[in-house]
Order: sequence, then C-alpha cells, then structure tokens
Amino acid sequence: MKLTIFGSGYVGLVTGACLADVGHDVLCVDLDQAKIDGLKSGIIPIYEPGLESKIKTNLAEERIDFTTDAKAAIEFADVIFIAVGTPPDDDGSADLSAVKAVANTVGDNMSGEKLVITKSTVPVGSADIVRETIQKALKDRGADIPFYVASNPEFLKEGAAINDFEKPDRIVIGFDHPRAEELLEEIYAPFNRRNDRLVKMDIRSAELTKYAANAMLATKISFMNEMANIAERVGADIENVRRGIGSDERIGYHFIYPGVGYGGSCFPKDVKALASTAKSHGFPAKIIEAVESVNEAQKHVLVDKIKSHFGDDLSGKTFALWGLAFKPNTDDMREAPSRVIMEELWKTGAKVQAYDPEAMDECHRIYGDRDDLAYADHHKDALDGADALIIVTEWKNFRAVDFAKIKARLKTPVIFDGRNIYDPKDLENHGITYYSIGRA
Repeated sequence: MKLTIFGSGYVGLVTGACLADVGHDVLCVDLDQAKIDGLKSGIIPIYEPGLESKIKTNLAEERIDFTTDAKAAIEFADVIFIAVGTPPDDDGSADLSAVKAVANTVGDNMSGEKLVITKSTVPVGSADIVRETIQKALKDRGADIPFYVASNPEFLKEGAAINDFEKPDRIVIGFDHPRAEELLEEIYAPFNRRNDRLVKMDIRSAELTKYAANAMLATKISFMNEMANIAERVGADIENVRRGIGSDERIGYHFIYPGVGYGGSCFPKDVKALASTAKSHGFPAKIIEAVESVNEAQKHVLVDKIKSHFGDDLSGKTFALWGLAFKPNTDDMREAPSRVIMEELWKTGAKVQAYDPEAMDECHRIYGDRDDLAYADHHKDALDGADALIIVTEWKNFRAVDFAKIKARLKTPVIFDGRNIYDPKDLENHGITYYSIGRA
C-alpha cells in the first residue's frame, strides 16, 4: 500500500519506518527542509534504538522517502496518517492547530478517495474536527470527493518503540465506515498474523482509549511516589512495599517503581489534556488532576534532600548529575525531572557537571553554554571535584559502579539517588552517605 505520514517526529518516523519495513511504500512529510534533507541522507533527528538502521535500510530499498511537498504527498497515497505534534496550550488542553492545518491541506489538494487517520494523541472529538475541516475545504473548492476518517492511536514506549510497533499488545482502530475498517486491516495485516491484535471500536472510544491508557500508567507512578513519601515518614522501605504489592497479579510490577517523577512527551501532556477535556464537559477529574500535581511535586524531592543535607544556600557547591533524559534509551528531555533539578540548583547558586549517554546534545540545545553547567564526556568525569552525585535516570551503565572510585573522586562522599538503583547497605559499607526515595 502507498501511505503518507504527515509529521516526521517521534511517532511519524517510527510508524513510517515500521510500515515500510513490512513492504508498504511510505512517504513522510515535514515542513522542516533541513530535517527532510537530513532524513534523506539517513540522518535521524532523534535517538531511538533500531530506528536509524531501519530507516537507512528502507531508504536503500526505496520503500520510504521524505518530502516537504504536501500536495505531492497527498497525491501519492490513498491513506494519510496525521502524526504531528499536539503540544499543551496554556490551559492544558491539546493544541490542535497542526492537526487542523494538515486536514485543511488534505481538503485543499485531494483529488481522489482518501482515508485520513489520526495517529497523533488527540482529544475526544478530534476526528470530527478533521472531518469538518476537510469538508469545508472541499466545499470551498466546489469539490465532492469521498473520504473517511479514523483513529489509530499509538502505544509506543520511548526506548522500545520499534518492538512495540512490530509486536503490539493491541492495535486500536476506531472507524465509522466499512471502507476505513477494510483499509486499516490491510495496513496492519503483517503485524496481525499469529494473533488477532486488532481492537475495533468507534472513533471517540479509540481517542479516549489512548488518554485512558497513559493516565492509568501515570497514576500508578504518582501513587507509588506518594507511597514512597509516606514510607520515609513512617520508617518503612518502599522497595519492600513494592515487592509486597507487585506480587499481587492484580497490581503487577510494571510502573510501580518510585522515583523523581515522570516526564517525556506523553504522560505530562496527556494527563493535562484529559483533565482539560473533563473540565470542558463540566466534570472535575479529581484523580487525574492529583496525578499531575503529585508528579510535579515529586520532581523537587531530590533538591529538598540536597538542601536538607547541605543547607538552603548552595553557592559554591558543585553537583555531578547522571542522567538527563526523562528515561533510559532515549535522548528526550521534554518535561524531564533533570531539568527541574538543575534549574532549582542553579537558583541556589550551585553548579552542575552533567552526563547522559544520549542526551548531551539535547541538553546543549536547551541550555547552551553557561558558567554553571559543564558537559562531561564520561559519567566518571562528572564526579571530579563535585560535592555530591545526583542520579536522575537509571541508565544501565550507572548500575554496576566502583563505589571506592566514586568516593575518591567526590569532594564529599554523598549520593542522592532518584531511582533507587543501589543497595543502601553497600553504600554504608563504603562510607558513603546515601539518600534515596522512600527508604528511611
């Protein structure tokens, strides 16, 4: 099948690469000429394991291409995915301006039957907006061309997106016409051979399913962080509590690891958007609103511990910081706890020596060169002359370390661990003061 994807960001690139890899002909569209030129040369603007090699392979096989020519892209395919960004507005609602712009462009340029699929995470009712926008554009042209809309939300974890797309738990498709159902089944047939992963439903339910899924996972994270804060105050160990409740199959171990809060492009934005949607319909979503407020507070927990240890005035102090990305196996720093922690430290006069295996360039793009931020070439180099080590992201190469060497490089042997990756007894045996999350 010939497929066009508007948006060459995270979702668009993973979707395009994986669909091309099973034999579809894919054309990805983006307004950024520099990005498109880079993609045509195999330069991938984001880090996602396996994505670069997959795009390069399919470029060589001529199954995927990239363009800024929207009109040509619309003519190219009978199926069009909308995978553009939907950032939060000031009130927390999703900004649909890019989605509407694509829909309008489709209506202005289509000359034959089209299926238009929203792949972006969008509020309930967005497919209706896409439909109305296309209809208006066609009416303004005096054209009467059949088209269909559908919802096909993505459920991709950053750092494991390729595997999630190729071996999905479910493929949610929302539609209101049999032709849309037929085309969606054909698109996903290569991923649906052994077990029927297609979950079919109406469009509005599909749109809400995406938000409900992310809100549920975010709720588990915020709940566990709240339990961790209680555990510290009552003298319990949240890691023991986690094992105790995770063994209950009704709860499970996924997303119940205490830490310094969630970040990224999905959970923060989607939780806010769902709360905004509920509010716009006259319903106060109290649990959803609490999930967000607990998460924002959790991002400050490590700084509170640092101030408790060193005092409120951190002028002249230098902190090694391991982990900038919001999670391992990505370079994404959107809404990352590291940003809140560094910015709070800077406000108190402290300096940061930061390291991340993948997000150094992204950090430099965000903060540039500044006197209170040093970019370390290696995680060990970040330790030199620092008053303490702060661990924010649980990258694998931070797990098995030589504590004696860490102690030797630090001015004072103190570690603030925002992901509970070490055993407190090991740190105690090495004479290192250790602060973690939810462990008294």
